[in-house]
Amino acid sequence: MHRLSAVEDSIGAIASEPAVRDTERPLPMRAEQPERGRFVGRHATVVRLLAAVEKVARSGAPVLVLGESGTGKELIAEALHNKSDRRAGPLVKVNCAALVDTLLLSELFGHEKGAFTGATARRRGRFEMADGGTLFLDEIGDISPKTQVALLRVLQDGTFERVGGGTTLRGDVRVVCATHRDLAAMVAEGTFREDLYYRLSGVTLRVPALRERLSDMGEIAQHLLHQIGQERAESPKRLTPEVLAVL
Repeated sequence: MHRLSAVEDSIGAIASEPAVRDTERPLPMRAEQPERGRFVGRHATVVRLLAAVEKVARSGAPVLVLGESGTGKELIAEALHNKSDRRAGPLVKVNCAALVDTLLLSELFGHEKGAFTGATARRRGRFEMADGGTLFLDEIGDISPKTQVALLRVLQDGTFERVGGGTTLRGDVRVVCATHRDLAAMVAEGTFREDLYYRLSGVTLRVPALRERLSDMGEIAQHLLHQIGQERAESPKRLTPEVLAVL
């Protein structure tokens, strides 16, 4: 619900005159202008989640963010980074479900020239790029057993090797992972390493689905309308009380 592309069409059906008016006074939901990229909501589950983010952000420990697709797990990862002592460092993101195993290993750890067909030069991996910052691994439940072993090594001693290389590299990286899968069930099934699961899940945050916090619907819609207006360089719009009542 927090991605513009996923909601713009649905909002567009109600975001037209006279239902949507130019903003000439503070929004009814909040007096301040919405912060871009902020996780929006005031439901009790969201308040507890954001309080937990504040608490664990500075710990430096790995964090596992659980939740259904589209619930805003990436926004929570961004908040963890931005509120941490690593916020001046890079926040590097990898979608683990978007790459086949060999390419994912190269993406994470880099590769040496000639490591595989098409590897025409040495390439740094995301762990190197994230040194001093945070690495966000989305859809961690989709990684192969081979990648699980390599990731476990990094979490245990902070070392890794590029694909096709023999030099041990060391990185100072905080790892934040997210998944919509039930990793505990995968451990029971033998498809996800138990030792890796316990390394990742020392701190676990669950992002509630929108159906669990319907009272936030109006505020989320208003927030997205404001972002759409900024992207289009248009005056911010606000939803009328009638539309908010429908939501």
